[in-house]
Amino acid sequence: MVWAASLLLLAACILRPAAVKADTTHNLVYEVYAGGIHAVQTKMAINFGKDGRYDIEMDAATRGFLGSLVPWSGTFESHGWVEADGSYKPEQHKSTAIWKGDEKIKDYQYNRDGTFNGLTIIEDGKAPQKRDVEAELTDNTTDTFTAAMMVMNAVAQGGQCAGSSEVFDGKRRFEQVFVHEGEEELEPSRYNIYGGKTAVCTVEVKPVAGEWHKKPRGWLSIQEQGRERGTMPTVWMGQLGENGPVVPVKIRVKTEYGALFMHLAEYQNGEEFLVAEKRVTD
Repeated sequence: MVWAASLLLLAACILRPAAVKADTTHNLVYEVYAGGIHAVQTKMAINFGKDGRYDIEMDAATRGFLGSLVPWSGTFESHGWVEADGSYKPEQHKSTAIWKGDEKIKDYQYNRDGTFNGLTIIEDGKAPQKRDVEAELTDNTTDTFTAAMMVMNAVAQGGQCAGSSEVFDGKRRFEQVFVHEGEEELEPSRYNIYGGKTAVCTVEVKPVAGEWHKKPRGWLSIQEQGRERGTMPTVWMGQLGENGPVVPVKIRVKTEYGALFMHLAEYQNGEEFLVAEKRVTD
């Protein structure tokens, strides 16, 4: 389920306004609908600790009828440091994908000075293998979660959703580019709990180096299908409460098979609890 993994990872651009309460875990549930079918569910937990660190963990899986046809699930996590200047430095990014019972784990390690410290891969329960990776693929790169936080931090400070970072995904290096498209007021719905002002931006992945195919595959294929239909993958970013984090509240991706929508369907932080009507009735 390559498109699902890519969509969810690019969606996970969690931000930290200065006023976010430290050492509070923010739990979010997103639901993905494809052609009206409830296709994927993802659960996310974000914590900004008092010790100047951040932790993001996400679980995702296909569901229902699609889950029986396409049995995919994944867990993704990033851990690192929040620097005094507000920038984010990853220490570890780990992804685990399970496809038809076969498990693949990728564990990326980073040094605090921004240099890459190694990639370890475990496939189907075999012994861990530390991969030799060329410096041109890893130098001055970051993981997808941290890249999105750095790029989007301006939104939390009242600015625009714009910027770019370079990411290494284990085989390839790419530039992750956010372009500010404006602002939009959203109303809560049966599918989505969020109501209020949002920053709207498109997301584009641009190949830089590594094992890229001549014909677009995976996320690149989905992205180009959207371009052909007049719009790139689009993210609506909003702040959850006065002192809450800024997070993706809605995502739209247009494909040749129809539009995919991701909605923020539930949020809780130990004090607040919000849930969409559709999630309750499903």
